[in-house]
Amino acid sequence: MLSSNYNPDVLSCIASLSSDEVFTPPQVANRMLDLLPATLWSDKNARFLDPGSKSGVFLREIAKRLEQGLEKQIPNRQERLNHIFTNQLYGTAITELTSLLSRRSVYCSKTANGRYSVCEDFSNPDGNIRFKRIEHTWENGRCRFCGAAEASYARGAELESHAYEFIHTESPEEVFKMKFDVIVGNPPYQMGSDGGTRDMPIYNKFVEQAKKLNPRFLSMIIPSRWMASGLGLSEFRRTMLEDRRIRKLVDYERMDEVFPGVDFEGGVCFFLWDRDNEGDCAVTTISGDEVIGPVARNLSEYDILVRDSRGLKILRKVLSAGEASITEILSVDKEFGWTSNFEGFHSKQGPKDVALYYNRSGKRLIGWIDRKRVGKSAHLIDTWKVMVPAAYGERGTRPATVLGPSFIAGPPSVCTQTYLFFYVGSKKEANSLNSYMRTKFFRFLVSLRKITQHATRSTYTWVPQQAWDRTWTDEALYKRYGLTKDDIAFIESRIRPMDPSDE
Repeated sequence: MLSSNYNPDVLSCIASLSSDEVFTPPQVANRMLDLLPATLWSDKNARFLDPGSKSGVFLREIAKRLEQGLEKQIPNRQERLNHIFTNQLYGTAITELTSLLSRRSVYCSKTANGRYSVCEDFSNPDGNIRFKRIEHTWENGRCRFCGAAEASYARGAELESHAYEFIHTESPEEVFKMKFDVIVGNPPYQMGSDGGTRDMPIYNKFVEQAKKLNPRFLSMIIPSRWMASGLGLSEFRRTMLEDRRIRKLVDYERMDEVFPGVDFEGGVCFFLWDRDNEGDCAVTTISGDEVIGPVARNLSEYDILVRDSRGLKILRKVLSAGEASITEILSVDKEFGWTSNFEGFHSKQGPKDVALYYNRSGKRLIGWIDRKRVGKSAHLIDTWKVMVPAAYGERGTRPATVLGPSFIAGPPSVCTQTYLFFYVGSKKEANSLNSYMRTKFFRFLVSLRKITQHATRSTYTWVPQQAWDRTWTDEALYKRYGLTKDDIAFIESRIRPMDPSDE
């Protein structure tokens, strides 16, 4: 039971609210600040920027550290506070409302020059935490800076434009017209890109823009999905993995372990980018109460980042066999040209019809369509197929099944975009392949590349083909690839058996 004088941190309370904006809890902000060299807190010339300020928590916590660290250099407390707030702390808020909240958190007053402000030297109400309304720059229906859809964000002045100042410029150095030693924050994560049916990541643009300013240190907390997937993130992922200045990375498998009440597929991470020091990255993975690392890693070892370092040893053993990838017999997305909501089929079979597999309200169903209407990949109609849902989410639970239940579809057959499928030449081969897909080994290798609910064709890249002449078991596969007891225990802890009823 809480004592009667319990006084919670208001920013902790705000961070627990369900909101379109993800506010950073103070304890998380401090974990990020702990990555920085301790010498910064006694450097009276160091400048700090939060380019996406929401609650002001980063600037507030930095101020606390500087207030202690500069005590010997500036003994008078009021002089010390005036110096810190006027010369060292800067922020660009993401909305007018968050600018007021940030100033209230940092200056203890919604106006920097207000009566109750803890800083006496500001002559303007904004102080060094500014908000400037920016409009999007539309080109072919989208903003050329952030990718927002004109149909969704072309709005009147009475509504927020969500055109964030820091990333809506070719010259971010002009925002404050100064150099910064540290850029730190929790940027906005996404924007609607085409009328609301998809979300376009924008956190990558804050990271890229911050690098243009060339600070000594950069630390941001962003969704972890960039490591393996994400709409339009291929180039961002490549540059991040190849950047040897990323020296520390802390990865949480579940976002709600960092942001209470927020459910965002794929988890969240924060990193430290050190301009003047290159080398391997110290990676720490946090899964519930389990902390793995830090482990020194070369982030660019593969085209995506294997999040848990313990999986690397197993992956290397499998890939060392040099076997062909199972993607060679895997369909592409929308192989037959039909989206998941395709309706151009009928419920009763005609004389020239082929079976069409689709899904409605979570149920696998079969319709019928004339063979002549299959205008794409008609050569695959008469193959035996093992189909698997293209999307299956478990919200970071462990152990996980990773994939939805697979099933065999005999010829002639087709499907909508709901399913991917592996194709072989006989029923016997299909049964063998299906047994392989249901092993923990198979699904573990998929899990290394599957960070969200969607499993695209590339998600299966690291799964090797086998001989389709037997029923495959985990025991046989563990032996085949020389996995140790520790390897096996790790796989078993991550992947749970498929329900035998899921056929």
